[in-house]
Formats: sequence, structure tokens, C-alpha cells
Amino acid sequence: MVCETFCEGDSAIHRLDARLRVVAAVALSVVAAMVSRHEALGVALAVGVALAVAARLPVRPTLKRLVSLNGFMLLLAVALPLTIAQSAWIRLGPVGWTRRGLHLAGVATVKANAIVLIMTALLATVELMDLGRAMARLHVPNKLIHLYFFTVRYLDVLHHESARLRTSMTVRGFRPGMNAHTYRSVAHWVGMLLVKSFDRSERVLAAMKCRGFEGRFYVVDRFSPGLGDGAFAAAVLVLLAVMGWLQWL
Repeated sequence: MVCETFCEGDSAIHRLDARLRVVAAVALSVVAAMVSRHEALGVALAVGVALAVAARLPVRPTLKRLVSLNGFMLLLAVALPLTIAQSAWIRLGPVGWTRRGLHLAGVATVKANAIVLIMTALLATVELMDLGRAMARLHVPNKLIHLYFFTVRYLDVLHHESARLRTSMTVRGFRPGMNAHTYRSVAHWVGMLLVKSFDRSERVLAAMKCRGFEGRFYVVDRFSPGLGDGAFAAAVLVLLAVMGWLQWL
């Protein structure tokens, strides 16, 4: 699938129990989002980097994801200091940036990078179907499981359908530009994609009902945690305790 960029691999992270990775990712991300002291933030970012190295994430896709994130955070760093009621620390003509605003933007940037690295290392390395089964074993509500499975399945279908429509437009001589013809053609492309998606959803629903679907996916896979999972769980608990101690004690 097009969204399975990080699943292939045989690292120590890839071999961990999927349920443990889900719980660890949520716990580490929540604590990383809550801390604000520099020491705790440093530990959170170090954890994210260490997990990325342990998972042997491919460098180029990981950097691409971080560049996209930090492009947005740069906009935040420009806008946030302007909203803090404080004397300007850096001034450029009539515009002034406050020290506290820049500090808050920096804290948010470190948190965001740490959380993205943690989530990518622990969750993006799980095969998409295994992730859904793990959430089912963790008693996530059935409706959320359904939404997840259908989203994963049909994002890929829509991606290929979109690629076919773009190819057909290119074969017919379409060349995008800043003009009314381009806007009209893109609007038609989006409309066709939505119509095709609706028609496919109707066919899929009918096929599922014919096969006896009653609103529930039955998960028969069994997960078997080992000694490595226990060691990883203990390490996560220690890291959570360290970040909590640095932040609140």
C-alpha cells in the first residue's frame, strides 16, 4: 500500500508486540505533550531519536516528514510571538517578537518533533492490518476499528483511482497552469473522484452484506509477547518516570 512506507524491516522495534507499541506510543506522546521544562523536553526528543534509530527508519522519508512538520512550525514561530503581550525582544520595523513567544514556539517545535518521531518509530512500523488487530485486542470501540480498516483500505484505492484520472488527463493533452481551464479541469477531476468513490462504496456495502457482514470484524490472530517485549515495557516505564520526575519534581 502507498502508506506502508516504514513497515518493511527487521529491527528490534519491528519485532515488538503490536499492542505494546500502540500503548507505548500513546503514553510517550501524551507525556511528551505535557512536559515543558527543558530537561524533560530534551529527554522526550532523545527518546524519539533513539526509537527512530532503533527502528532503522529510512532516512529520506523520515527527513521529508520532519521537513513538512517544521515548515508549519516555522510559521508558528513567526506568528506566535506576535500574539504575546510583552515588550518586544526582537524588532523588525513595526513588527516585534517577544522573548516568551519565541520560547513557547521553540517548546512547541521540540514537542512536535519528539511526538512525530515516537509515532513514526512505534506505529508506522506496524503493518496496517496488524495495527487494526492490535487496537481490537486493546478493546478500542468497534466503530473506530471499522473506520480505521475502511480508511486504510480505500485510501490506497482512491490513490490509484486518482493516478488513473491524472494519467488520462495528461494523455489528452492537459497541462496545468494558472488559468480558468486548469481550475475547471481540476474541479471536474475532483468531482469524478468523488462520484467514483461513492459508486465503489455502494458496491462494497452490497458485497459485504451478501457475505453476511453484521457490523463486526472478528479478529482471530493471537499476539505472543516475549522477553524483548517485557524489557521494552520496563524501559518505557522508566523513561516515563524520568520525564515526569524532571517536569514535576
